[in-house]
Amino acid sequence: MRKIAIYGAGGFGKEIYCLIQEINRHQMQWDFIGYFDDAKIVGEQIYHGSVLGGMTELNAYPDDLGIVFAIGNPRTLNKLVHSVDNKKVFFPNLIAPDFRVLDQDTFEIGHGNLIFSKSSVSCFVQIGDFNILNSLIAIGHDSKIGNCNVFMSGTRISGEVSIGDNNFFGIYSVVLQRIVIGKNTVIGTSSVITNNPKDETTYIGNPAKKFEY
Repeated sequence: MRKIAIYGAGGFGKEIYCLIQEINRHQMQWDFIGYFDDAKIVGEQIYHGSVLGGMTELNAYPDDLGIVFAIGNPRTLNKLVHSVDNKKVFFPNLIAPDFRVLDQDTFEIGHGNLIFSKSSVSCFVQIGDFNILNSLIAIGHDSKIGNCNVFMSGTRISGEVSIGDNNFFGIYSVVLQRIVIGKNTVIGTSSVITNNPKDETTYIGNPAKKFEY
């Protein structure tokens, strides 16, 4: 089995540990060794593991090690991904055994992605790197997903949607067909995107409208 650790020792890290265990019950693949987290004390006990250090310790780790990021903020996730310079570290996809792909022949996926249970994609779907698909995510045909996007539970992406990088989709948010989303956009809980949103902006409501802080 290959060694794996989680970067981020909060509640989301506990969920990812459970995903690793779910994958191992289906087929033994991973030897979980613990957590990395810059905000925790080395040796602190977390759910079924201890804190091994932060980014400094990760970049000095001497053995081959798979790392998955338990980070729900897309910009922070992107920053941490680019802080890893240890050549021994690799970034596996962790995919729940019940993930459903309508057409495997036209499905493309990068690395470092997390896909939780009861999620599905249609045909001709492309997913980049370091995306987080929480449970009950559905992605329609001919959709393209970039990097470091976070999809909270119940998000629905319609067909022919294009999504760039570092976007956040709240619980049960919906994106209608042929919408183009760029970067650093936040979609609120239960919001419905009916028109192309602007970058660096938050949208809330049904239909979703620009939200000013």
